[in-house]
Amino acid sequence: MNHPPNVMLVGLGAIGAIYADRLQKAIPDTFSVLVDEDRRKRYEKEGIHLNGNPCFFSYVTPEDDIPPADLFLVAVKQHHLALAMELMKPFVSEDTTILSLLNGISSEDILAGKFPEAHILHGFCVGTDAVRIGGRISCKSVGRIVFGEKDQVIPSETVVLVSQLFEQADIPNIVPEDILQEQWWKFMMNVGINQVSAVTGATYGDFCRNPKTLGHAVQASREVVEIARPEGIDLTENDIERYIAILHTLTPDGKTSMLQDIEAHRQTEVELFSGTVMALARRHEIPTPVNDELYRLICLKQREYCSV
Repeated sequence: MNHPPNVMLVGLGAIGAIYADRLQKAIPDTFSVLVDEDRRKRYEKEGIHLNGNPCFFSYVTPEDDIPPADLFLVAVKQHHLALAMELMKPFVSEDTTILSLLNGISSEDILAGKFPEAHILHGFCVGTDAVRIGGRISCKSVGRIVFGEKDQVIPSETVVLVSQLFEQADIPNIVPEDILQEQWWKFMMNVGINQVSAVTGATYGDFCRNPKTLGHAVQASREVVEIARPEGIDLTENDIERYIAILHTLTPDGKTSMLQDIEAHRQTEVELFSGTVMALARRHEIPTPVNDELYRLICLKQREYCSV
């Protein structure tokens, strides 16, 4: 990356806004948020507020004549990824590093297929308790970004530079030895907690207080453990205990992103979670009755308010 790096972010939802706010303050001259023209007009008119404070971002559209990004952070939902990649095309070159912050285990391959010339990092966010209502976002825990190179134990120069940028922007981050293992762990957490919350309406505090609700999430997660093994990923009960411990650090009345989607009548990531579980289960001939039922129930909820 050049110094100072040209950093862009696409996806100004709850997660994206939190990290965009810190990057805008740390590197105001070289950071921008990529949007289409309609969103730029709406954001400039209505604004984005984080914990009651207005955020002032530098917005860029695909029509703007600026150099490609050195670093691109992708923070959209999976079902918005195709559109986001179209917006990104003018600003991606062979010198661009792309870091996906999406849930799931597939976005990096999709990005690599679209931008074979770019350098793709694997990553995700964890420990964030952001709640978004329209353009207003509240957050007590910013969590951390976990990221790294696929199949690389020792951090590359690029990873070190990105980590230094995050430190400059006061964004907690971790570079694990095995990023794929960690991505599957987060995927397992989302499959359990996000989906059960979407069906039951449970907050983070409800999971901590109600053993039955938490038990449903653990059952869904154990099915991920089973399908992960033939994929070369060794998840264990200790990994489930690790995410349960994180639940106790989050705001008790905080809600998962999937529950927020249900309540706001937005499309959920059910295809990314139980949809992926069921597809891999069919491949490996492994039963996943809990995820089968979660998929059915969440799809029923979605059909009440949208056609997907």
